[in-house]
Amino acid sequence: MKKEKILVIDDEAGIRSSLKGILEDEGYSIKTVVTGEDALKLLKRQNFDLILLDIWLPQMNGIDILKEIKKMEENSLVVMISGHGTVETAVQAIKFGAHDFLEKPLSLEKVVLTVKNALSQKKLEEENVQLRDSIQMKRHLIGNSDAIQKLRDEIDKAAPTNAPVLIYGEDGTGKELVARLIHHQSPRKDKRFIQINFAAIPDELIEIELFGTVKESIENFERDKKGKLLLADGGTILLDEICDMSLPIQDKLFRVIEEQNFEPLGSSESISVDIRIISATNKNIKKLISKGKFREDLFLKLNVIPMTIPPLRKRKEDIPLFIDYFLEYFSIQDGKKMKTMSKEAMEAFLNYSWPRNASELINVIERFVIMVPDDEIKDSHLSLLVESRESQSIPKHDTTRSLIQASRQFEKEYIHKILIKHKWDVAKAASELKISRDDLRKKIKKLGITFFG
Repeated sequence: MKKEKILVIDDEAGIRSSLKGILEDEGYSIKTVVTGEDALKLLKRQNFDLILLDIWLPQMNGIDILKEIKKMEENSLVVMISGHGTVETAVQAIKFGAHDFLEKPLSLEKVVLTVKNALSQKKLEEENVQLRDSIQMKRHLIGNSDAIQKLRDEIDKAAPTNAPVLIYGEDGTGKELVARLIHHQSPRKDKRFIQINFAAIPDELIEIELFGTVKESIENFERDKKGKLLLADGGTILLDEICDMSLPIQDKLFRVIEEQNFEPLGSSESISVDIRIISATNKNIKKLISKGKFREDLFLKLNVIPMTIPPLRKRKEDIPLFIDYFLEYFSIQDGKKMKTMSKEAMEAFLNYSWPRNASELINVIERFVIMVPDDEIKDSHLSLLVESRESQSIPKHDTTRSLIQASRQFEKEYIHKILIKHKWDVAKAASELKISRDDLRKKIKKLGITFFG
């Protein structure tokens, strides 16, 4: 287990020496600096679990330093050290985000107690967040199918190690949740889990988000920005949708993995990091490698332990377990009477392809719990909700549509109603439509036909 890191900022040599000695004896890792300016430079390159900050410092005072620290990282844990007659100032510091304050002359026993209490409270808050996360995660791994049992076994084996993991899965299968589960079962569970989604961030901002920046180097940036890599130091980083990563970023990431350090944008100083990398993608990465769009050597670094989350349509035996769980879950959460599902409605759920996987199923169940007034969800409720949505999707007297657009909408609505009629049995629906099952599946995907239109 890694030692918790504490930074002491005080211009008195005796205070720095005393605090370093007593806190190292308690098992902490201590760094000391004389000025706030030195501290800010250090905080750009390292993370600390706790900062002890003197109010009276040469040049920038402690309050100004506190404000800068909070700008860099809002959740920083800071305990102020106040001299005689500065208690009022210390109380003022609490308003700016300080956790507590110690009054000089320092009682070393009180210092140790304050430090332990502060770190314990921080750990408790993080554990509460982790507990909420774990509750969320467990429900997405519902199922007794062979595929889910295999995935659980892989998580149990991989979690205690530092090996990179690459998670494959379609949208909505729960890739982020599996990554969080790996983190929370690992030795790094007390450190941060940081995520970056390459598909959700514009290319021009990816480098800043990942590596951070020094404010002087980027126009319109008023302060230094810690990158995701530094924020994840000691913990785990999830690189989500890695196939959307540009080749220049791939080059830089490869060097980070090789050298365990990087330089923020605009800085010439290297920052060392200790992170576990978990990656995720919904694309065929080997095809991208063959087309020269993804570095094969980077793929080999990330793909040490591959895991695949199966789509819901390939583990239909798990769907009834999902339904039972979430009918109860949302009934309690939304204050509704517990509902059941008829055999016919269950059949429709089993026949549906669930293109958005578990995320879509969860969304559908919550909607039924809220919108269906009866105690039992029947197949007639599916048609009602679908028709209501379809009838509002495009105005009836819209004369601006082209013939192609109108034909496409008619085809989508007609196929959707036939699927509902046959409780999403693709074979029966294809027979009535007089097309092959493969052609119908292609049309469902092309037209974007979902459970609710």
